Amino acid sequence: MSLGTWLYTLFNGRLVGKDLFGNNYYRSRGMKLNKRERRWVMYNGLPEASKVPAEWHAWLHHTVKEPLTMAAAQPYSWQQTHLPNLTGTLNAYRPVGHEYNGGKRKKATGDYEAWVPD
Repeated sequence: MSLGTWLYTLFNGRLVGKDLFGNNYYRSRGMKLNKRERRWVMYNGLPEASKVPAEWHAWLHHTVKEPLTMAAAQPYSWQQTHLPNLTGTLNAYRPVGHEYNGGKRKKATGDYEAWVPD
């Protein structure tokens, strides 16, 4: 987080809430931009946009006036827990045959028939 963002938040921000990842959400104190209040998030740790839950994303983008309550934001039993975007990290998905995994994959088994146009 930059010093400018921190100072702006200190003087102009009003804390609205916190999510399960520890991110803090703010709205401007009275100041409006194009007749809408300014809303922003201060990330807990590295800034990673995929760490913003759907209910807070909707609030940040003015889809809803107020963020969902914690009770409404509880995940359903069929929902998986959130994983951050791992692209560009050592934990990124690399299938068999990826250049970082040797770049070799199994030969085709012959069960594939190429399409030939008429």
